[in-house]
Amino acid sequence: MDLPYWSAAPFALLLGCVAVLPIFAENWWHANRNKAIVVAVLASPTAAYLVWLGQDTTYALIHELEDYGSFIAMLLSLYVISGGIVLRGRLGSNPASNTALLAVGAVLANLIGTTGASMVLIRPLLRANAGRSRKAHIPVFFIFIVSNTGGLLTPLGDPPLFLGFLQGVDFFWTLRLWPEWLMVNASLLAIFFVRDTYSFRREAQMSVEAPEPLSLAGAWINVPLLVGVIAAVIGQKYLPKPAGEVAMLVLTGLSLLLTPRGLRTENAFRWGPMIEVAVLFLGIFTTMVPALLLLKEHGGKVGVTQPWEYFWLTGLLSSVLDNAPTYLTIGTLAANGNPLAWLMTNKPGLLAAISCGAVFMGANTYIGNGPNFMVKAIAEEAGTPMPSFFGYLYYSALILMPLFVIVTFVFFV
Repeated sequence: MDLPYWSAAPFALLLGCVAVLPIFAENWWHANRNKAIVVAVLASPTAAYLVWLGQDTTYALIHELEDYGSFIAMLLSLYVISGGIVLRGRLGSNPASNTALLAVGAVLANLIGTTGASMVLIRPLLRANAGRSRKAHIPVFFIFIVSNTGGLLTPLGDPPLFLGFLQGVDFFWTLRLWPEWLMVNASLLAIFFVRDTYSFRREAQMSVEAPEPLSLAGAWINVPLLVGVIAAVIGQKYLPKPAGEVAMLVLTGLSLLLTPRGLRTENAFRWGPMIEVAVLFLGIFTTMVPALLLLKEHGGKVGVTQPWEYFWLTGLLSSVLDNAPTYLTIGTLAANGNPLAWLMTNKPGLLAAISCGAVFMGANTYIGNGPNFMVKAIAEEAGTPMPSFFGYLYYSALILMPLFVIVTFVFFV
């Protein structure tokens, strides 16, 4: 297979649209229908070209679309079921309370996934800080921690690690990455506390409601369903396709059927963020097939051998490609013809670097990980301003990248 480099152009154009159109055509881009038009214009010719090339590229396309189906089934089930759990009461709108909630999210992400933790916690955090004027940084750090770096310790935490589990990596192997998890998340929490304290003290005439006791509504229905989703995710390793995906969709339907409608209304549940993610990632999963094939074909020429090199290669690609297929591609490159699980016992340093790169640097952009776009859309619907694509990159460059340089020298050199 000898794909031309220009075959990756639709993927680059789609990334360009995601970055530029919200700035120069904000009202037009806001409609999911128009996002679907852009995706159709770029993804349809790519899919047709891959089918026209022959069996190998057609199989690669089908494989990525199957992964997309699993990806969306998991995101949809976690989004809908978590959306039926209402955290009532009011957190304190102060740096200590906000930091504590982010810390809880970093732990919870390993139990119900970064998507589940994001959907349960983002709305209470936004409600608690609704009266503040300087608050754009709050959902950004939420994406950094709860939607990404928190989910490093289990295959349930983040999609790349789940794919590694399906490829034979032991379920508990990622627990050994707790030093990297602790350093990154503790550092981000400390930086957030300082940043939020600075903004909090500069608030003028801030209207803040007093904290109220917290309680959960809808949990008795939806927590068991979340456990069922987790079981279905784990079962995908042992069940034929699409049994796991069907089980997740059935659980999603049960949540919609059994949860009192008023709870989702109270939770300001909207389908828009899920539709936005489904549309954009359909385009990403389709148009990135040539990019992934080119990477597999020419990746060996890069000469990457050291853990720190794999950390940055995986991480930077995860920033612009979805981090799940990037993890598999770079893991396959590192295994050098062996099964991915071979790295677990023979080159654990490389597998650790690849795992950390995929999970941590999925936070670098809005498109690095599925929950990032969801949180952005929910925050905007709630009236909290979010940075543009490039504005978010500014946060990443200023906060994440220096931290990842330190991680490199501490763990991977």
